[in-house]
Amino acid sequence: MEWEVVIGLEIHAQLSTKTKIFSGASTAFGAEPNTQACAVDLALPGTLPVFNENALRMAVMFGLAVNSEIGKRSVFDRKNYFYPDLPKGYQTTQLAEPIVGPGYVDIETDDGETRRVRIHHAHLEEDAGKSLHEDFHGMSGIDLNRAGTPLVEIVSEPDMRSSKEAAAYARKIHAIITTLGICDGNMAEGSMRCDCNVSVRPKGQEELGTRTELKNINSFRFIERAIDTEVARQIDLIEDGGRVIQETRLYDPDKNETRSMRSKEEANDYRYFPCPDLLPVIIDDAYIDAIRAELPELPDARRARFIEQYGLSEYDAGVLSSDRNQADYFEKVAELTKNAKLSANWITGELARLLNQADLTVKHSPVSAEQLAGLINRIQDDTITGKIAKNVFEIMWNEGGSADEIIEAKGLKQVNDTGAIEAAIDQVIAQCTPQVEQYIAAEPDKRGKMLGFFMGQVMKLTQGKANPGQVQGVLKQKLDKLC
Repeated sequence: MEWEVVIGLEIHAQLSTKTKIFSGASTAFGAEPNTQACAVDLALPGTLPVFNENALRMAVMFGLAVNSEIGKRSVFDRKNYFYPDLPKGYQTTQLAEPIVGPGYVDIETDDGETRRVRIHHAHLEEDAGKSLHEDFHGMSGIDLNRAGTPLVEIVSEPDMRSSKEAAAYARKIHAIITTLGICDGNMAEGSMRCDCNVSVRPKGQEELGTRTELKNINSFRFIERAIDTEVARQIDLIEDGGRVIQETRLYDPDKNETRSMRSKEEANDYRYFPCPDLLPVIIDDAYIDAIRAELPELPDARRARFIEQYGLSEYDAGVLSSDRNQADYFEKVAELTKNAKLSANWITGELARLLNQADLTVKHSPVSAEQLAGLINRIQDDTITGKIAKNVFEIMWNEGGSADEIIEAKGLKQVNDTGAIEAAIDQVIAQCTPQVEQYIAAEPDKRGKMLGFFMGQVMKLTQGKANPGQVQGVLKQKLDKLC
């Protein structure tokens, strides 16, 4: 039987406010446990919430960026459940009247097609604290620093049909929220977390299958792996005569398996009701229009501009515009080098390679846009070869300094002196008699491919410093004279 996969995502993005959604406590990451939880966050008797208007502005920004209807009236509700990291015994969230209504984003599929993923809604809520299970010898610790941090939860429709589409959608949301500056998108720190709702059904069937929810996936790679693993589990289960039950499951990346966490609750299990401590939030068209006027250039628009303005390929433009910091970095390098294509190649090539190895984003790159531009300019004016440039870049990454300083200190300037190049070529020809004889005996149309061997020997002899263009011209001239 052929199966169709049906996926919907719930993405939780921590908003980059300085204080929490209902209190004045700091939201800074990395503080000592329980040092940033005030009386309101701890739910001490007599405390009352005060809504952070900046969280509202950020939610409206997101709604406008994803083509959503904005709720001019939104209401906070209490979602009741008991868990140790939830001091109040309920979470303040939004249910029936969220701030962001239906919207959509478009993603690119592997076959180059565009798929529209509908957004059901996005609502504001407070984050819970964090349970810590390491280093407590059979017990759990509770850190309430995160309690009350503002979240926008983005709920998609079940419009995705593969793990790759789900990851592409998550990347698109990540690009939007980071471009807007409403979330830093750091999945390793939990700033953006993803719940994946997954089901399968026989191909052609209209009715949805029973879904499971994969909780708190914290990387794009794990989104793909977790969904593929759960899909395989569900198909095997059904084909063996079993049935999928609605439940919440955890993904274990070390074992590449999903395992049951708890049965999946329905809305009525949480006994939602409007929060009596918070009035409905009322906004008007003027408020929305003022925010719309301040929106930055969004990823899709920037991608289109990169293609038109810089002549980049769709792929390069898509990669570079997917992150606001990376797009800004590219534009700075392109401005300083006047060579957009070479700038794009270095950013998506050598820079991306080292960033991935170090698990860093371009925002924390040891090599600044100005440093990289200086290196590219030395390639363009023939001070160094492309091969030497890679060595300079490695030194720049590990030790710092400008390209000019490194080139001078290490004696890496390109050899453009014709006499020195001719001497190196004469030495190679003298040392490679068998290869020279093969070159002479070869048909003229086959000699071009054989030239690469001699080029490699000359570059090796000159430690990669010889100007490749000059070497090729002089080398061909000298070898052809021998024929």
